[in-house]
Amino acid sequence: MLAHLFILCAPLLSISETPTKPFSPNFNPYFTTFSIVACDPKAELWGVAVQSKFPFVGNGVAWAKAGVGAVATQAYANLAFGPDGLALAEKGILAQQILDSLLAKDTLKEQRQVGVVDKNGNAANFTGKECFNWAGGKIGKNYVCQGNILTGPEVVEALAGAFEKSEGKPLAERLLMALDSAQKVGGDRRGKESAHLLVVKKNGGYGGYGDRWIDIRVDDDPEPIDELKRLYYNVHQLYFGETDPKKLVKVDKAVCMEIQSVLKKLGYYKSEVSGVYDEATRKALSDWQGWENLEMRWRTDDFIDGVVLDYMRKHYGSKK
Repeated sequence: MLAHLFILCAPLLSISETPTKPFSPNFNPYFTTFSIVACDPKAELWGVAVQSKFPFVGNGVAWAKAGVGAVATQAYANLAFGPDGLALAEKGILAQQILDSLLAKDTLKEQRQVGVVDKNGNAANFTGKECFNWAGGKIGKNYVCQGNILTGPEVVEALAGAFEKSEGKPLAERLLMALDSAQKVGGDRRGKESAHLLVVKKNGGYGGYGDRWIDIRVDDDPEPIDELKRLYYNVHQLYFGETDPKKLVKVDKAVCMEIQSVLKKLGYYKSEVSGVYDEATRKALSDWQGWENLEMRWRTDDFIDGVVLDYMRKHYGSKK
């Protein structure tokens, strides 16, 4: 079963549980899962993180739009809740009204699980009476979380607790911490299979187009949350992470000679190793970064991103 969630930055804190029926082994539910939808109003980020025993959970649960809100739809999900909910949020409609509107004409609403957070920080949550136990949700400041077919209410409490305690960290990391904590206390009582992390921001897509800044999916893995964390910290952060000003390295003569030596060995730089950061060296470095998929970390000034320099040393240094 699926749930629709709109993330709002809300000052309220509440937990709700709807009477649920036992899980039947003869029933094959969709998107039975636990998820958290949240925003960082200062950074203007919206995101959703989800884990499920159902494969390809990233195909339907998480929906978000920068400056508007985010939605998680699960249990016996109505996938139209995603785009429809975001469309209502974009008109400035409040979270509870969005939720009411989505459910109003849904004849199967008691099989849905929905959470909504609008762009103003208002949150709303719904768990249908026919969702399989344990099922429920919780609303807090800047987040809403929910789940069904869980080991118990401690899963939702863990989602909420981890998110609250991690205040001040990047939104993506807070969402991953929440998933991790929820799984450690039980998670989906059928097991683990897939996970998804979605974070949007204005012009956050590749090359500054679109708003999908982070969109990482683990479709089928025995440890989907661990794999999601690996892809985020080891892969996404390398290629798409924002440059840390504290890790910029001045391309002085010594660093330039090091760079020229590597690029000459690889065939990108044809001139003598001089230690002068001239146009030929810049072009060679830019070409190499593009080949290595590091173009998002390219700089036009006299500095090199420390992540790029470390990568070059690790993979193509003098000992390689």
